[in-house]
Amino acid sequence: MTANTLWILAIGLTSTGMGGAPDYAFRPVPFTAVKIDEGFWHPRFETNRQRTVWYDFQKCEETGRIDNFAKAARRMSGPHRGDPFDDSDVFKVIEGAAYTLALGPDPKLQSYTERLIDTIAAAQEPDGYLYTARTIDPGNPPGRASKERWLNERGALGKGDSHELYNAGHMYEAAAAWFQATGQRTLLDVAIRHADLVAAVWGPAPGQLKIPSGHQEIEIGLIKLYRATGNRKYLDLSKFLLDCRGRRFDDPKAAHNPNPYYADHIPVTEQAEAVGHAVRSAYMYSAMADIAALMEDPDYRRAVDRLWENVVGKKLHLTGGIGASPKGEAFGGNYDLPNASAYNETCAAIAHALWNHRMFLLHGDGKHIDVLERVLYNGFLSGVGMSGDRFFYPNPLETDGRAKFNHGSNERAPWFNCSCCPVNDVRFIPSIAGFIYAARERDLYVNLYVAGSARCDLAGGTIAVRQKTRYPWDGNVLLTLEDVRGAGRFTIKLRIPGWARHQPVPSDLYRYADSHPAGNRLQVNGRDVRLDVENGYASITREWKTGDTLALALPMPVRRVASHPDVQANANRFAIERGPLVYCAEGADNQGKVLDKIFPGPVRLEAEERPDLLGGIVTVKMAGEPEGVSLTCIPYFAWCHRGPNEMRVWFPTRPEIP
Repeated sequence: MTANTLWILAIGLTSTGMGGAPDYAFRPVPFTAVKIDEGFWHPRFETNRQRTVWYDFQKCEETGRIDNFAKAARRMSGPHRGDPFDDSDVFKVIEGAAYTLALGPDPKLQSYTERLIDTIAAAQEPDGYLYTARTIDPGNPPGRASKERWLNERGALGKGDSHELYNAGHMYEAAAAWFQATGQRTLLDVAIRHADLVAAVWGPAPGQLKIPSGHQEIEIGLIKLYRATGNRKYLDLSKFLLDCRGRRFDDPKAAHNPNPYYADHIPVTEQAEAVGHAVRSAYMYSAMADIAALMEDPDYRRAVDRLWENVVGKKLHLTGGIGASPKGEAFGGNYDLPNASAYNETCAAIAHALWNHRMFLLHGDGKHIDVLERVLYNGFLSGVGMSGDRFFYPNPLETDGRAKFNHGSNERAPWFNCSCCPVNDVRFIPSIAGFIYAARERDLYVNLYVAGSARCDLAGGTIAVRQKTRYPWDGNVLLTLEDVRGAGRFTIKLRIPGWARHQPVPSDLYRYADSHPAGNRLQVNGRDVRLDVENGYASITREWKTGDTLALALPMPVRRVASHPDVQANANRFAIERGPLVYCAEGADNQGKVLDKIFPGPVRLEAEERPDLLGGIVTVKMAGEPEGVSLTCIPYFAWCHRGPNEMRVWFPTRPEIP
């Protein structure tokens, strides 16, 4: 693959734009240039490769999702099964398969996916339309689908959104990934024909539709299609769809009712508070960041900055989860952050991570990686079980063990009728490697501390680096420059996480309720160097050579966390963290009881290595004084692997009135 192909494949981001066009100032080192071969993330990557991708394909077969394409292609008979948006699940697993193949050959996986893509291509209608729920039986489409194309994109028929454009966005993402991973054009050509149809139907000309998408996603997909093809039309269409939101047009084909649920109550460039369905909105914010960079649009840049400040300052759970309200899977009001009823959909965590990565690429500020890291280790990782085939849809911060919060279950489930989360996981996990490093001219950014190696291009040269670390279990990181070729004098920027600088999040939403000396230490080739931090990074500029080392030590005391006083759900409560990990207590470690414990006085906190527990973790023993109340706590991501039981993240300091 070419260098630009690798950038695109990472998450659809290139290093230099299309033909010198504007782009992000900071570029990710793509996951295909990063090898994770040990440490915390390695078994999770392997489980995703060996288990999750095949499991998801199997479930798509069992539930008729794949058969729907065969029926639309007239290779099978029978009615459509499931929901119209189920097409998107198949596209997401194909994207995950593409990422898996980009990391290494797998003939069986490639052959299976090629046959599936052939069926999808056969299901496409002659003018490019592809939507199995309508194609199978145009005269009597099921459920959300409508007899007339696009008519129910915004739920105008009162039976839920059709998701035609949502399906399309995931198809475009899968098509770009498959083309860039394999060089095969079949799915890309399907996506191009479909996108050309959408571009003919939507637009500013009289008679064209000016209705915003029902579920934001096509906006991201079009930008990836632009990157894969170089066709500016797709970038312009993405911005047009965003610009339609919250606006009225003097055109009969533009009639719609602006609605906060869709985040189109006002134009996107005027929005300042995150509202609506959290997945839809965070996908939209990701596309807005892309437009801010690719079109150098200052209004989009200011808007996406305002929205980020609102989320991180007022709508972020400690775990990094967003979308607190089960009603509409939506953002709640400012400081409305409940615990037992917190929704925090896994897909929303993924969308939040993608958005924060783009915000870093836009600004180069470590605060965005601080939020990304919090999401990765907590709000996202809790959503997929260690076996790779059990999943959470919502991710609450408290449960009595009996409430069926997980779409009819009180533990991780093998699948859902709406299985957007399992198929999102399979495409997201391989992309995590693309968050670790970034570059700008002669600056190499080390964003995440993950054991493994990478090859990074800087202006004037190439650097091969290796990280040795047990992070997140301890904060010792050894970075070795294994090969420095022609780079000369350059700067290595090591992120000093907010948690290591007495700031759990980059706002006043949470604070540490205790004090600890920082104790952070940095050595170059065994000699101490001054650790000055700017925008979240310690910078070391010098003539680097092969064999040079950087040793970073970030002490990991256990910390008590308090909320902003306006977060009523956490009044007179505290949480605990160690490094990037949020901890919880669950009944499995505490004689079945957690919710009856109160800690009115001082609390002793002690970390303990437990290689025998849950694949090897660090637990925290919390002992209250003087009453002697105690709890054993585990990382939040690991909870509910031993059956349903009580669980709590925020611990009361006084009796609470029900």
